[in-house]
Amino acid sequence: MRAVLYIARQSGGDPIRASEIADTLEVPSNYLSKILHTLARSGVLKSERGPRGGFRLARSGDELVLADLLEALDPSVLRADCLLGNSDCSDHTACAVHIRWKQVREPVCRFFRETTLADVAERVPGAVSAVRKGIEVISA
Repeated sequence: MRAVLYIARQSGGDPIRASEIADTLEVPSNYLSKILHTLARSGVLKSERGPRGGFRLARSGDELVLADLLEALDPSVLRADCLLGNSDCSDHTACAVHIRWKQVREPVCRFFRETTLADVAERVPGAVSAVRKGIEVISA
């Protein structure tokens, strides 16, 4: 999420190189590069190859919800799988933690499905306009 927010804040027309993002966020470049490519394959980011290549938002921050990022990286995070790994776990065949986990899982999943990248950027000074305009650069 930090990398996607960084890309949104830097959105000025040019793609942002993975090495720049890694240096700024102080994360390993190889690790970040794999994550960014996964996000690009899922449609969260667009990637461009070559000496002037890099990454940019594929859609505006108003259209990207946090669930898009999570589902791209780990689709099981927002599914209703059993916390204990039981294959048959429901309200009718509940495991030992089903009811309490369901009470926590549902509002957390709703938060990720309803919160946009622009919503998060509102907490980061100067990021809102860049996130909201991110798509304009790509579609122009």
